[in-house]
Amino acid sequence: MPASISYEFFPPRSIEASFRLWETVTALQHTQPEFVSVTYGAGGTTRKLTHEAVEAIGKHTGLNVAAHLTCVDASRSETLEIADRYAEAGVSHLVALRGDPPKGSAGFTPRADGFASSVDLIEALAGTGKFELTVGAYPEKHPEATDARANVDWLKRKIDAGATRAITQFFFDADCFFRFRDDCAAAGIDAPILPGILPIQSWSGVKRFAAQCGATIPNHLANAFETAERDGRTELLATAVATQLCTKLLEGGVEHLHFYTLNDPTLTRDVVHALGLAPEPALENVA
Repeated sequence: MPASISYEFFPPRSIEASFRLWETVTALQHTQPEFVSVTYGAGGTTRKLTHEAVEAIGKHTGLNVAAHLTCVDASRSETLEIADRYAEAGVSHLVALRGDPPKGSAGFTPRADGFASSVDLIEALAGTGKFELTVGAYPEKHPEATDARANVDWLKRKIDAGATRAITQFFFDADCFFRFRDDCAAAGIDAPILPGILPIQSWSGVKRFAAQCGATIPNHLANAFETAERDGRTELLATAVATQLCTKLLEGGVEHLHFYTLNDPTLTRDVVHALGLAPEPALENVA
């Protein structure tokens, strides 16, 4: 059986961005993802937009849509009320995260009346019995972690609190994921761990993202993209790099790939087709 796939989108903040999101969703819909998710902005800034995007995608496409929910800038009661509204709308899959602090802040500071951590949030959501819960995982040391082992320990706490699967931060070395997967198995984590794949649409953007989340960019990759930028062939290289990474993961036993689309379908669609994971389009019966 071929591997399953899923996609991450982010909610639009303008009319133009709304068209871009819809074009991305419709361009990838035919690949039959197991689910798609919609993110939450830093500091909870897209709470309403996320809810609207989740409902619209589910209603108009029939896709299984998961909503991101975080601990940032909301009380416990407000957060659980948001979760209840998702349940009322038929959304049964949540991606429960601590969340990024507001831009310009010194870091995450829990509200006195809010959830102190992602583990607290997961425990509360699991207690409702209404949701399937996905959580985040870091195959490389989280910027706030003392060491890489802390990533495994923290994921174990989240799984024990009621999460059913994890999606990793992006990475560019398959062995990095395999080491993390082995460490998680040794720690008694038996929930599925889905590798997060970021096709490189913007080399400058990826370097910025990597610095923020602690992802390592191998020297050979940096050299290749610097040369490709000079020669004007970054898209071709990006497709090859993502396809090669996914191929190694599949050969290593991975059964599901999660793509960070950044609301642009082109590279993700090309990679999924190159891997043979998208069904062939139906042919019209012409008399």
